Amino acid sequence: MSEATGGTGRFERYGPWALVVGGSEGVGAAFAEQLARAGLGIVLVARKPVALGETAERVRAHGVPCRVLALDLLDADATARIVEAVADLDVGLLVLNAGANTYRSRFVEADLARVQAVIDLNITRPLELCREFGARLAARGRGGILVVGSSAGYLGHADIGVYAAAKAFTRIFTEGLWLELGQVGVDVLHLVLGLTATPAMERAGLDLTGAADPADVAAQGLAALGSGPVHVVRQQAEVAARRSGPDRAALVAGNHGGMRAMLGGPGPDPR
Repeated sequence: MSEATGGTGRFERYGPWALVVGGSEGVGAAFAEQLARAGLGIVLVARKPVALGETAERVRAHGVPCRVLALDLLDADATARIVEAVADLDVGLLVLNAGANTYRSRFVEADLARVQAVIDLNITRPLELCREFGARLAARGRGGILVVGSSAGYLGHADIGVYAAAKAFTRIFTEGLWLELGQVGVDVLHLVLGLTATPAMERAGLDLTGAADPADVAAQGLAALGSGPVHVVRQQAEVAARRSGPDRAALVAGNHGGMRAMLGGPGPDPR
């Protein structure tokens, strides 16, 4: 297997290897291919071996090495296994694209074990990985961390309130990490996505009319990486601004009605 070149142009500071967690399809796969095109070696981590293999083939077609690690981030030893898999590599960029809502329920009726799984996938594992690789990047004095977020984290949602809160947490956490690591030459970015034409969103049954293209979203994220802490993809900029207003009751209730309509449910609650 050939060695990674370390990247060309502005990507040299993020080489020679990029670790893409959640890199088997959609936006994660787009990140991997664009970074490979820039000359970085790629390590792909995701649950689905077949999709991982297909993305790895496309990555290697750019003439760079690619490793794959199939695991579930909900496994207790997931972070340790990722660290072990890249122990011999100089990872200069961590892309955290894994994180989704895996459970819908009214909170007071929820199975707390499944709620905890949402928290672990969207908060616990990202924190562990940022701690592990953030320390490495700080020691080398260059590199980057890119965390993919969601516009869901800008306000509360019925039935997926824990997921929305997790995304809000991650955005604020990333802002703090940007302050800390920026002092030692490490770029940090929280990339806010909205409706995107990914296989995961298609499987969720969402109407993808007008959805952003994964390759465009990834390109926006990589272009903004050096100018964090937060970049909202242009397709969601108006939504994020609107959800940040002071009248929280009107914003939360109005968004709730729109989401129910998009998912084919009844209209908004009267409150």
